[in-house]
Amino acid sequence: MTETQTSIDQQEEEETRTKTQPLIPGLPNEIAELCLLRLPYPYHALLRSVSSSWNTTITSPSFLHSKQSLSISSPPYLFVFSFNKSTAKVQWQSLDLSSGRWFVLPPMPSSFTKISSPHALSCASIPRQGKLFVLGGGESSRSAVVYTALTNRWSLASPMLSPRTYFVSGNLNGKITAVGGSLDGGGEATKDVESYDPESDTWKESARLPMVLAKYDSAVIGKEMLVTEGWAWPFMFPPMGHVYDSDEDTWREMSGGMKEGWTGVSVVVRGRLFVISEHGDFPMKVYSSDDDTWRYVSGEKLPGKTMRRPFAVAGVEDRVFVVGEGLNVAEGRVNEGQNGEFSVEWRMIAFTSSSHQARTQFSPASCHVLYV
Repeated sequence: MTETQTSIDQQEEEETRTKTQPLIPGLPNEIAELCLLRLPYPYHALLRSVSSSWNTTITSPSFLHSKQSLSISSPPYLFVFSFNKSTAKVQWQSLDLSSGRWFVLPPMPSSFTKISSPHALSCASIPRQGKLFVLGGGESSRSAVVYTALTNRWSLASPMLSPRTYFVSGNLNGKITAVGGSLDGGGEATKDVESYDPESDTWKESARLPMVLAKYDSAVIGKEMLVTEGWAWPFMFPPMGHVYDSDEDTWREMSGGMKEGWTGVSVVVRGRLFVISEHGDFPMKVYSSDDDTWRYVSGEKLPGKTMRRPFAVAGVEDRVFVVGEGLNVAEGRVNEGQNGEFSVEWRMIAFTSSSHQARTQFSPASCHVLYV
């Protein structure tokens, strides 16, 4: 018998043993698999090392499909892209909102960690699929990577059509749209816009920006992506902004009231646009399209003694998460009254003591809520 044949026979023997080995002794495999499906995602890497049968089950396409189909009832996790100002180290961390425990994600490919500034990259997400997208890394600034929470792994995606840094991106109906930016990290600007389809792993050009916009903030509401240059000190020029209609593939100028009142980082909750203002005691405002004005949200103020800029903000359902310096996290519950007025109640999320030292030296660049 040849060595090759022996190796094949041993492999087949191992596969047969794995298939017949019970996942959990005393339980039918169907019930045991349901138990594994409900274990928190950060522990999947450890679970794969329990036994060959667990590893085979957890990494199988059928398991991932079953996990994804249950994602609607899965608890959300907060994912934060952060950087250390002293060492220039960048990393992704995930916060279990129920336990207050942080988990460090596997590092991105090296080309994404050797960057001049984390803000040169742009991040977007598809929450219900548990996927993060990081764009603009690599030597050509065209690279793209995808993190899949179900497997806790990064993978390369097709590169963008145009190189760009310091740009914005967003999830428009399951497609990731990259807008504007700089071609060489601060020199020549680009008006190019392109959209990525995760299903086909392809990019296609979209309608170009009508004018150059410096990176400040963006938000997606329904089929529209709002891009604003924001106010910039010393307020020598009025803010600029445009709105992209993904159905029509057209741009229009942002209304005056919206762009002039956009004075902070944005978040979309209940289909409404909110901002956490970056001045004073960080008041929260909501935009009203009926009269093109911003109104202050009543209730508690963001805990200013604990929260320090820079801020990164994410929202899900009626909850707003603000991540500040040292990766402190405040959760706001947004309530809408019968008169259409909004109020918010804030609380600081308590963390496990073991995660304190690992996060205090980091500042947030971007954050997203994913169902995993």
